[in-house]
Amino acid sequence: MIRGRLQRVLYVEDDADIRTIAALALEAVGGLTLQACACGADAIAQAEAFGPDLLLLDVMMPGMDGPTTLARLRELPATREVPVVFMTAKVQASEIENYKALGALGVISKPFDPMRLADQVKALWLEQPAR
Repeated sequence: MIRGRLQRVLYVEDDADIRTIAALALEAVGGLTLQACACGADAIAQAEAFGPDLLLLDVMMPGMDGPTTLARLRELPATREVPVVFMTAKVQASEIENYKALGALGVISKPFDPMRLADQVKALWLEQPAR
């Protein structure tokens, strides 16, 4: 199957300020359609109706962290095979390998540059093998 153009991103971030900045960066600068969620439970509730092309998940969140959110999203037919990118301040090589072992295309480090965020996400999207 040929990889399509990235348009719809389901973004999960518990910090409201970071969520707002990232939303502006991805929508206004990047031209993407974004569904921003404050927690994993919100993402799970909205994922199927939104139909994302990509999951962009914060790693450290209260309650349900990013990897747990991903595991739960993988249980839904609409997000079972949707590519994922993690965002985190924890970017040691071993941690990045752990996230990739969970199926992540890559990891975007925090703090991120809002003017480059959409380009980083799109670059990771383009690097994935065709599905």
